[in-house]
Amino acid sequence: MEHLSTVIAIPIFLILILIEFFATRKKHPEYYRLNDAITNLNIGVGHLLFKLLTTGIMLGMYVWVMQHFALVQIKGVAAYIVTVILFDFCFYWAHRYGHEINLFWGAHVVHHQSEEYNLTVALRQSWIHSFLAFIFFLPIAFLGIDVLTLGICASINSFFQFWIHTKAINRMPKWFEYIFNTPSHHRVHHGVNPLYIDKNHGGMFIIWDRLFGTFQEEMEEPMYGITTALKSWNPAWANISYYVSLFQQAKLFSIKDKLKLLFAKPGWRPDAFGGQLAVPEVDYQKAKYNANATSINLNVYVLVQFIFIIIGLSSYLYHYEQLSLFYAILFFSILMLSTVICSAILEQKSWVKYAEYARLALAVIALNSLYYFNYNTWFYAMLIPSLVLAIYFVIWFTLNIHDRYVLRWTRQ
Repeated sequence: MEHLSTVIAIPIFLILILIEFFATRKKHPEYYRLNDAITNLNIGVGHLLFKLLTTGIMLGMYVWVMQHFALVQIKGVAAYIVTVILFDFCFYWAHRYGHEINLFWGAHVVHHQSEEYNLTVALRQSWIHSFLAFIFFLPIAFLGIDVLTLGICASINSFFQFWIHTKAINRMPKWFEYIFNTPSHHRVHHGVNPLYIDKNHGGMFIIWDRLFGTFQEEMEEPMYGITTALKSWNPAWANISYYVSLFQQAKLFSIKDKLKLLFAKPGWRPDAFGGQLAVPEVDYQKAKYNANATSINLNVYVLVQFIFIIIGLSSYLYHYEQLSLFYAILFFSILMLSTVICSAILEQKSWVKYAEYARLALAVIALNSLYYFNYNTWFYAMLIPSLVLAIYFVIWFTLNIHDRYVLRWTRQ
């Protein structure tokens, strides 16, 4: 089951992120910012949660197409070889159109919003893009490739793409750079430099970009992010902001142009509104969005809450099939709310002082009611530590939002 393999993958990814962080922090401390990295990972949490809702639908579509329209039945080692190559070919087109069509870019833009480039960016994935792009992978079903083979090859593709999100590796050997995607090639893909826009869409293989005219060598240092910065740590806003922008623009257009806008290239405008927008030149001196909590103590608080989000996510994925619909929805909501509140603490939102208390109370009540009704033997073993921990967090949070400290650290 895919969500169980994800439980295994989560600590592996986090360990690799820590390795990159400690390996680069002495010479390049600017590679990581806590607020940016936490946001990337929290968006990744939402991606995994939404994937639980859509994976069954996508696999059901795939199986139906395979059962009704498969032309051949490829099995064994040949199936894996063919699927690895064909999956990446389909990924190239899904990824390319994810940059060239507003409907798809509105989802995929989430992956590009970070103004940094490190391994946490690999996990910053849209909550809905996989579902929108799945249609590009359905042709694989015509070859009779079974779901297990498809899932394994998709996982290989995803794992490969994780390591290329780094500035710590300069170049690979020339033969490798010619065939495969690499950190250098993918840095280009994430750059907003006019030279780099909409280049290097391959997942594992860069050969597709060489064949279809979208390859670009890394020439100048990329500037990362998107042409109009998001300027928010809110994971929900990150996922809907582009669609909100499209909606606001469409209000001014004719019905025909409203429809065209949805499938046009990003930056398209009707001629009466100036036509296609040019890609602006980059300004390396431009300040990055860098909202922080009011103190180091609150930044540490956010980091600790993120650790508990990861523990909660892993437990949720592991026990997902045993949960009732009520608790599946309840814990889904708590995890999503937690990611949003982390961003609100970093951005110093006035409402967060009330929302955080409500979140902590909701988490304690939900967790202990689950144990009371389903794991009664362990109820008190959960009740006592969860209450103590929640009270500790309330005290920690309350003192810091009122500029008081149990331990006074250096203020930011």
